[in-house]
Amino acid sequence: MLDLGIDLDIWPWVWLGIAVFFAIIELTVLAGSFVLLPFSVSAFAAALLGFYEVPIEIQWLVFVGGGALLWVLLYRYAKRFAGENELAPGVGADRLVGLDGIVTTAIDPDDTDRRGRVTIHGEVWGATSEHGVTLPVGAHIRVVSVNGTRVVVHSTDPSAPSTPPSTPPSTPPSVPPSTPSPPPSTSPPAPPSSS
Repeated sequence: MLDLGIDLDIWPWVWLGIAVFFAIIELTVLAGSFVLLPFSVSAFAAALLGFYEVPIEIQWLVFVGGGALLWVLLYRYAKRFAGENELAPGVGADRLVGLDGIVTTAIDPDDTDRRGRVTIHGEVWGATSEHGVTLPVGAHIRVVSVNGTRVVVHSTDPSAPSTPPSTPPSTPPSVPPSTPSPPPSTSPPAPPSSS
């Protein structure tokens, strides 16, 4: 009935084929997610039983029941393991969100080199402003988020603008170069002429 019309001497090789197939799929397609691994192990166990001429019903029971049991055990272990290894809140760069700091190198939204820097709890971080606002050196800031290796900040100074300027910053008028004036004469004044 469960032999599916296959000679009983062939079943151990069928189980080995299934075990290898499931293992290859597990390692290549499923990227080690351990979904098929328990059934690969149970197929290998069923193959061993087949070589010892254990009835096919027992082989099927070991394959299906053993695979399901191993899957449940592995799932419980993986769930517990994943729960123990989660990063606690405030670990990594995200721990900076909400902390206050000081601008140590001006943050300018027009700066394509991204030279803006802030110091937060003694650590220097690259920074950008939240709404594209220029923040001068010494401005007090609060970290809003972390974007890659940079922190996104906003000013906590009450005098700082809350929106970006609507016009580009004006450049100081250029002063034309002046021609040097002749140095004052050091010779004594000429005596008045008599007529």
